[in-house]
Amino acid sequence: MSTDSTGNDGGGRERPIVIVGASLGGAKAAQALREAGYTGGIVLIGDEHERPYERPPLSKGYLLGTSAREKIYVHPPQWYAEHDVTLRLGTPVVAVDPAAHTVTLADDGRVEYAKLLLTTGSVPRRLPVPGAGQEGVHYLRRVEDSERIREAFRAGARVVVIGAGWIGLETTAAARAAGAEVTVLEAAELPLLRVLGREVAQVFADLHRDHGVDLRFGVQVAELTGENGRVTGVRLADGTTVAADAVVVGIGIAPDTALAEAAGLEVDNGIKTDEHLRTSDPDIHAAGDVANAYHPLFGRHLRVEHWANALNQPQTAARAMLGEDAVYDRVPYFFTDQYDLGMEYVGWVEPGGYDRVVFRGDPATREFIAFWLSEGRVLAGMNVNVWDVTDPIRELVRSGRPVDVKALADPSVPLDEL
Repeated sequence: MSTDSTGNDGGGRERPIVIVGASLGGAKAAQALREAGYTGGIVLIGDEHERPYERPPLSKGYLLGTSAREKIYVHPPQWYAEHDVTLRLGTPVVAVDPAAHTVTLADDGRVEYAKLLLTTGSVPRRLPVPGAGQEGVHYLRRVEDSERIREAFRAGARVVVIGAGWIGLETTAAARAAGAEVTVLEAAELPLLRVLGREVAQVFADLHRDHGVDLRFGVQVAELTGENGRVTGVRLADGTTVAADAVVVGIGIAPDTALAEAAGLEVDNGIKTDEHLRTSDPDIHAAGDVANAYHPLFGRHLRVEHWANALNQPQTAARAMLGEDAVYDRVPYFFTDQYDLGMEYVGWVEPGGYDRVVFRGDPATREFIAFWLSEGRVLAGMNVNVWDVTDPIRELVRSGRPVDVKALADPSVPLDEL
């Protein structure tokens, strides 16, 4: 059964737009619907008891204790009532029925929808070794996870971080700021190797070593040891054991596609959508971490696990649900802050999908811009402790035109003149 953009089901009833996932993406979708002039019902459903909040602070300012809890929330508590958004928290959705246009809740309640937006996000990948379920083993996804990890980060504590991706490195920096002794265990040869390539990954290895982190690459975790149900160490495949008072596991995330799969939507590394963020069902859209969306600029589907997608995709999804010809074609963006290093990255490069890296500035100083190129075209750029350059980098990526490599590396040549 199909409904029009007002939510009329043909029987005179006005069905609401339902958003499953009371996250940054879900809250921004509700906001975008109201800003677009939609006056019908909006129901925002989430399984957490917290109102929608942003996740980047959980591994950055909030984890460090430099940002207040109130700062993480997307909207003040009164915003939802003021904008006539029904916010249902602590309410897991257990099924979606596209034919009946309903979602089923864990308490057996049902909510009808005219259009449905899935912003279910992602879940941390679990460490598949003995002992991983003990007390003191942490994963970071929710605000309470961040608070438990912050309690474990104290002066002199022995912290082992498994995985040298963004979450692993950001929590490592927070642990060192708290005075903990940190060992990072990573299966690859360098941190962020698949994301950044060897040339730039080395910058982050040097950064953490300079801040006293014990980095161990090319290692495999065999078991987490413990006493009385609490973790005491990490045993590696070579028999070495690293003592630990706390273990943080950051080995990646997986899109939370369970509802979509059970509903019969097309799923492949996330919920597949077109450039309008519409799924294989015309009345269901998806946005954020869970969406594997067709990107017209790159001519392929992309699933980007970063804050900017959760912030911006819902605006496109909202307009598309209201019948507009809205297309999501923003260039991917993400950022990190570790110690005294701040970084922004614009663009997209698949692992090994570039033929050279060009530096503007000296990486050893940690004040530079790196560009990933293929056949003379800029695929992505990363500015490290260099600011107000993301717009021209974005335009270089979007243009797809070949650049003068010598001029690209020359700080005296303005980027917007290339």
